[in-house]
Amino acid sequence: MDLDRDKLLWIYRRMRQIREFENRLHEDFAAGLIPGFVHLYAGEEAIAVGVCAHLDDDDFITSTHRGHGHCIAKGVEINGMMAEIRGKAAGCCKGKGGSMHIADVDRGMLGANGIVGGGPPLACGAGLSGRIRGSRQATACFFGDGGSNQGTTAESLNLAAVWKLPVVFICENNRYAETTSTDYSIGGPDIAGRGTAFGMPGIVVDGQDVFAVYEAAGEAFRRARDGEGPTLLECQTYRYFGHFEGDEIKYRTRDEEAHYRARDCLEHFRSVVLDGELLEAEELDAIDREAETAIVDAVAFAESSPLPDPTECLDDVYVAY
Repeated sequence: MDLDRDKLLWIYRRMRQIREFENRLHEDFAAGLIPGFVHLYAGEEAIAVGVCAHLDDDDFITSTHRGHGHCIAKGVEINGMMAEIRGKAAGCCKGKGGSMHIADVDRGMLGANGIVGGGPPLACGAGLSGRIRGSRQATACFFGDGGSNQGTTAESLNLAAVWKLPVVFICENNRYAETTSTDYSIGGPDIAGRGTAFGMPGIVVDGQDVFAVYEAAGEAFRRARDGEGPTLLECQTYRYFGHFEGDEIKYRTRDEEAHYRARDCLEHFRSVVLDGELLEAEELDAIDREAETAIVDAVAFAESSPLPDPTECLDDVYVAY
């Protein structure tokens, strides 16, 4: 793998930023400081970062209702995200999107999405755009195991295969579609096999291992940029918190949670790079402190930002051509 020292530091920094961001939201939501619903990405950081490590600003991603990690991995500004989640005018979407609809087109982040299975058709559109313009832009399409059962996803897999679109479909299989276990809801041994059925590579990846995700995504994006068509990656992972904040999580056991927390992606990264003498512990510790400070600063920025002007409530609702 082409992971030099700078890229390793980038990977750890982005994963740590996501973890600190989500942990702070977990605390602030419980304290009643955040309006609306919040779905946290903690535990799944290796997927967003391992994938987005291959992307530039002019590449695209489509996201889900659990999109904070995708945003941060793609480079969306953290202060603006924190303000958006608090409904402030300084937010990425002027406080009008909230947690489930953060977008930053300048960064190629085409939007988190409150519709389960809503992202894959958009990813096909982005992929088709790049192909028509003759660019080497690629699109990463994130969706969950619940989204894998939506008709929109099946149609998008087929369309991308037929047109050889430069799209990499990433199924973040965290074992639960809201409260429904994949043991009940998924037919067949895995989700990746559905890619094979549509004529594209279908690959199962350990979503707790950022190196495994990075390697598989690298080959998938090479195929996409070289005109060989889409790939479906099933990244098997686990969300640390409930489906949404306030979820009592009665549908899974504490032993199961402990099993997956023992395979934490951040701790695995540290073990690999320290055992291999690729990075120093002091460097990683410094990144930990930087991430903590960045999140504290982002909260302060959000809290000091004004609410949107009520007179602007109908702005940005319709597009005029």
